[in-house]
Amino acid sequence: MFQQMQYFIAIVKNHSFTQAAVECNISQSAISQQMKELESNLGVKLLERKGRSFEVTEAGQYFYTHSQDILADVNQLVQNTTKIVGNNEVNLNVGYLRSFGTTEFLQTVSKFTQEYPQVKIHITSGNHEELYELLQTGKLDLNFSDQRRALSNEYQNEFLTASEFMVAVSRSLPVGTDKIDIAELADHSCILISDSENPTTDEAYYRDILGVRSNFIFAKNYDEAQMLVAANQGYLIINARMQSQLNQDIVKTIKLVKGDRKLKQNYYAYWKADNSGFYIETFANLLKESFA
Repeated sequence: MFQQMQYFIAIVKNHSFTQAAVECNISQSAISQQMKELESNLGVKLLERKGRSFEVTEAGQYFYTHSQDILADVNQLVQNTTKIVGNNEVNLNVGYLRSFGTTEFLQTVSKFTQEYPQVKIHITSGNHEELYELLQTGKLDLNFSDQRRALSNEYQNEFLTASEFMVAVSRSLPVGTDKIDIAELADHSCILISDSENPTTDEAYYRDILGVRSNFIFAKNYDEAQMLVAANQGYLIINARMQSQLNQDIVKTIKLVKGDRKLKQNYYAYWKADNSGFYIETFANLLKESFA
């Protein structure tokens, strides 16, 4: 039926049996016979013939539109299948959120590499905006990052996990240990971990979404940020899973809230819908299993 679908698309597109036959390298009588067989198999009229002309029926218009989608999917399937058995080395470019932690990501890389040694993985770490730009420009095939935008149909969005926000503060700071409202920290500096020359997008996210009203100071990594916290020069917002990487003898971590609302973040694997393929989907599935 796939071949007949191609013939039908050519007929409708050219609005001519003759031109469609030329395009498909088939005789006009043969393409006409194929259309009769297609309509017979479907049990509906796709074309309403009027002398030497025709009109596409409502059913035909539906079939025309969705046939194109199906054939595009089939072509993608064929390409992805041939990649699997091909002898050429396959490259997979993946990125992960630097501030999240690497345990599950590294487990996934290790398992994927063992199962598909023919695939060469290139790994990039970065903040949300850096990874988003790399994915947009085609430099990453898959991106493991937090959600800061509404989910888009232009991407495949595979939910992985959610984590509550915590705040790391100096043990000398006179605050409780149960929870703390972001508004209570307005007089203290907020530490942002960034080696970017333009961290304004992170600042906007912290202000608009988390409700930070503090001044910002910057650290290049977690060690430097932890030193600033220990010296009571500011507080550090982290996800709950990262608290184990901080020295609890010199900093304390507290649940962060905004009014009556707990603050948490969702994390996804993202990849472009038009760049989906076996290895990308397999890596995403393995990554999801790592969080199960």
